[in-house]
Amino acid sequence: MGRNLNVRQVLKRHGLKPKKSWSQNFLIDEQVLFDIAEAVEWGKVQTVIELGAGIGALSAMLARNARRVVAVERDRDLAALLRAEFKNDPVVEVLEANAAALDFGELLGRLDEKPAVVGNLPYHMATQILFHLLTSGAELSHWVLMFQKELADRLQAASGSRTYGVVSVLVQQRTDIEQVLQVEPHAFYPRPKVRSSVLRFRPRAALRVPVRDWGLFEQVVKGAFGQRRKKVRNALFSAFGSRFKSGGLERAFSAADIDGNLRAEQLSIEDFSRLADVLWSELSGDQ
Repeated sequence: MGRNLNVRQVLKRHGLKPKKSWSQNFLIDEQVLFDIAEAVEWGKVQTVIELGAGIGALSAMLARNARRVVAVERDRDLAALLRAEFKNDPVVEVLEANAAALDFGELLGRLDEKPAVVGNLPYHMATQILFHLLTSGAELSHWVLMFQKELADRLQAASGSRTYGVVSVLVQQRTDIEQVLQVEPHAFYPRPKVRSSVLRFRPRAALRVPVRDWGLFEQVVKGAFGQRRKKVRNALFSAFGSRFKSGGLERAFSAADIDGNLRAEQLSIEDFSRLADVLWSELSGDQ
């Protein structure tokens, strides 16, 4: 362990180069690849869906423990590379598809257990892929995903911090998150300009804090952070004002015992949940 894989050689063999427009940064540090594979809770699963399989370095590491690895790759050229590299490997199945729009229902229908999901996510699509995963969380065991450190910090942020925001609230409501490891730029080819973090997510059977209407809760969170420099009262008035009768928002803040002069980052998940439920009552007339 500790050595770097010769990614250039693999790409050259197939006449390929990393595509900057696709944010292609391939992991080359064998120890990091090993640590990511070890973060999969193998006692729970033997099937893994790998998102953004690239040239298959992590796929090969996962295949050491898995009974089945579904290597998902959007890039047609890399998908062809993967099919060639794993043509004699019965464990690895290559699926050419966009991870951000992957039909998990169809895929899960032909798997015999809840799979884990693993991936070195492309930075420019990471949030989109993560929210797509959230919609299928109940059907997936757990996820081990790599993000740009800035986004990883936001996902784990607590209320009151400068990095706390929409993704912090919505993802923490539906998953338990823990950091697995941090990854330095030299672990990739080509080297990115940022550090990365690997997080493990466990989808929750129920929301961390119950809400009466998830759609409204999501709208309240996004509305509050939509103008995060404003007081939360003013931000939500801009987002919702026309939907309420005169004084409706003020009554909601009072009933939820929340100071409307606070900024969005000062509200906890419990605060947002309580406020969303009161607003639901205000909108439905159930007062």
